[in-house]
Amino acid sequence: MNAVMQLLSPEKVKALFQRRKRRYIKRDREEAAQRLFQDYFAENPTFPPEMFRRQFRMHRELFIRILNGVTAYDEWFIQKPDAFGCMGFTPIQKMTAAIRILAYEISADLCDKYIKISETTAVKSLKRFCDSVIAVYAGQYQRTPNEKDIARLLREGEEKGFPGMLGSIDCMHWVWKNCPTGWHGTHRERNHKPTLILEAVASKDLWIWHAFFGMAGSNNDVNVLDHSPVFNSLINGTMPPINYEINGHRRTMGYYLSDGIYPKWTTLIQTIPHPTTVKEKLFAKKQKAVRKYVERAFGVLQIRWAITQGPVYYWDKEDLNKIMRTCIILHNIIIEDERGHILQWTPPPDEPISLPQYIRNPTMLAAHISGHFRRIRNRADNANLKRHLMEHLWNQFGNEDV
Repeated sequence: MNAVMQLLSPEKVKALFQRRKRRYIKRDREEAAQRLFQDYFAENPTFPPEMFRRQFRMHRELFIRILNGVTAYDEWFIQKPDAFGCMGFTPIQKMTAAIRILAYEISADLCDKYIKISETTAVKSLKRFCDSVIAVYAGQYQRTPNEKDIARLLREGEEKGFPGMLGSIDCMHWVWKNCPTGWHGTHRERNHKPTLILEAVASKDLWIWHAFFGMAGSNNDVNVLDHSPVFNSLINGTMPPINYEINGHRRTMGYYLSDGIYPKWTTLIQTIPHPTTVKEKLFAKKQKAVRKYVERAFGVLQIRWAITQGPVYYWDKEDLNKIMRTCIILHNIIIEDERGHILQWTPPPDEPISLPQYIRNPTMLAAHISGHFRRIRNRADNANLKRHLMEHLWNQFGNEDV
């Protein structure tokens, strides 16, 4: 090494060891912030409200409400001066960058064209926005159904001819472009692309009540169901009571409509694959129509937040989980906003509840869980409930042409 240095001139040695300076790009963030404000947020903006709804996937009032919640949770979104005294990016610029990455599935560096925000700052805005939305809104918009929610879901099911129905369940695959090579074998689905699976339960208004994300794409819906917490509240005894009547029979366990791959449990009602009688044809027709709730919810989620269509280019599985959760929370927030039922929501109070005796006794706890599993996975009760539903549908809609 010393011999090589002796052959070089002092200028070349200095250039060789000179530390490379980070290049500063003057993006004129102040002008970009003023332009963004005038285009969409001014009292008389350049673009009308329908254009804002199209660009940001939500109304301006809702955008401001989410922005206030995110800013109150994370001070990073507040505009501050840098080391040179220049003001940084505004909260609107940071949130707009995050929303556009989610809504258009654009790469982070494309935010530089209009918002004048760098790639690193755009990625940081996305990650901190996801963290803030989950922390502020997950309790309200990713909750399990409470008593009022269950009462409304039961009414909607009764209107469609399915008393006791709490929604429909299905899975979708999210293509993972940057899946590590060593994981390709376990994450490839039938199209030979690495994917991650989202299991969801949706109701008539396309609200997603349950979301279980992260299983490898090589699994099918039954494998995902075996790991899913969808029936945890029922097993633990924390689910609000469900009471309904069908054909003179009282029942206390709700159910979801599913496709044919799901097992024949009491809590899962499938269609009849090859109906022959008029009653069976009517049941298959109605079950298929109502079961599409979750597929419609997947379609709206993917159109509204294009990043969920894939292929997604992020590497960290935890980041992907936060992005999917954020999209589902925003999806539910928009549904609530556009149906006009926004209420001041407060978390349920923590009531001191004494633990049942079986919690302290391992033998009784195992018997308790086993008993709930037997109720949930009762194949005979599945056939019995399906028969009652078929008669109920025939009595309610038997005059329709099948």
